[in-house]
Amino acid sequence: MAASADGEKHESQYKHIDLNGNVFELPTYTMKDIHAAIPKHCYQPSTLRSMAYVFRDFFYASTLIYLAVTYIPLLPNIYLRAAAWVAYTTVQGFVFTGIWILAHECGHGAFSKSKKLNWTMGLIMHSFLLVPFHSWRLSHSQHHKGTGNLEKDTAFVPHTRHSWLQRNFGEKARENMIEFAELAEDSPIATLWFCFIHQFFGWPGYLLFNLTGQDYDGAKGLRITHFYFGEDSVFYKKRELPLIALSDLGVAVMIAALVWAGQVFGSLNVIVLWGIPWLWVNNWIVAITFLQHTDATMPHYNNKTWTFARGATATIDRDLGFLDTHFFHDIIGTHVCHHLVSTIPFYHAAEASVHIKKVMGSHYRADTKTPFWTAFWRNQRTCMFVEETEGAEGSGVFMFRNLYARKGEAKPRNLVDKIPEKAEEKSEEKAPSVRATAMSSGARRLSQSAQLRANLPLLAEA
Repeated sequence: MAASADGEKHESQYKHIDLNGNVFELPTYTMKDIHAAIPKHCYQPSTLRSMAYVFRDFFYASTLIYLAVTYIPLLPNIYLRAAAWVAYTTVQGFVFTGIWILAHECGHGAFSKSKKLNWTMGLIMHSFLLVPFHSWRLSHSQHHKGTGNLEKDTAFVPHTRHSWLQRNFGEKARENMIEFAELAEDSPIATLWFCFIHQFFGWPGYLLFNLTGQDYDGAKGLRITHFYFGEDSVFYKKRELPLIALSDLGVAVMIAALVWAGQVFGSLNVIVLWGIPWLWVNNWIVAITFLQHTDATMPHYNNKTWTFARGATATIDRDLGFLDTHFFHDIIGTHVCHHLVSTIPFYHAAEASVHIKKVMGSHYRADTKTPFWTAFWRNQRTCMFVEETEGAEGSGVFMFRNLYARKGEAKPRNLVDKIPEKAEEKSEEKAPSVRATAMSSGARRLSQSAQLRANLPLLAEA
């Protein structure tokens, strides 16, 4: 097909390359095709079945607490007791995460046909885990409406090259600073530290500070927290503010209950029995959602190219075996289906996925071979930012890239040859101060290898 009169290419004329070096083709199916393929009974939630899972998970949680406080103190030595407490907090973390996911079902209306029951059970279960239910429900709905859209998604907005440089090297960092080729060396220690912070504090950070969300024109402070019910909130409309206040009240009641329990049963007991499993919930929610939306094959779009069907399928299914199918209510293995039709109950999602795959064909993404934590580590180190493929500028399709020039990975766009001579000289003048900033971070190292410097892509201003 020929280019348009203004010289702009048709989207079919662009060639997009994912981080693995494979060609990515834009999906052409529609939501009508998806809905038609799913059996009607898959859309129907069962209140009885959903409530049974709630009772089951809370039965697991209370039984674990009873067994822990009754039998672990009877173990004959400190090493056995320590091992038993580690086992308890780990398994309880699985159970708590399942409760979080059931509240997630309530937020999507997939728990029951009754909105009142959905909201009541969601408020109870999320408040138990210090999550403001309606605040999360409303912003999460916007995430689903704009998944994969760099301008509309509210939860998983990947870095551009420019924002990634600024996060790692400071606000003075610019793409026209050539010496970043020497500062981009991969550091496993830095990745490990980032993963620790990301896993255990990323979820509260999102709720409190909108981490990984949209910029909202630089809004800061209370306006970008999920707990704020002022009229100038960036998330919520005026009519929704009473629900935000109700969600805050639910969290406040749970905090009060924890304080009371600490006074009655001892703070250390509360920390071990509830607090550490709660940290495990943070870990699992962040890890699961990160891997659902981050992969070397994953596209992102701007408004020009995005459609709901394309954005909803810019997700990937993975496998965590029994943990997922039993404790995590299959949220890891059926996430593509969940984004396409979020009102399908989790216990019907596997069946619906079989029919969805027939429509999606090669566009359906799943990685069931790579171990979960292997995929997590790999993607944390490789999927640094998104940009358009070299030669596909203006296409509105962005693929993951990094500056590490690893073998077999698609290289980022070469911006060096496109900078004016004066801009290059200006970057050299600024280089010492930025280099000093980067060296002082302690989380990354200067490369001393001439071969590495030769292979790393150079940076310049677009």
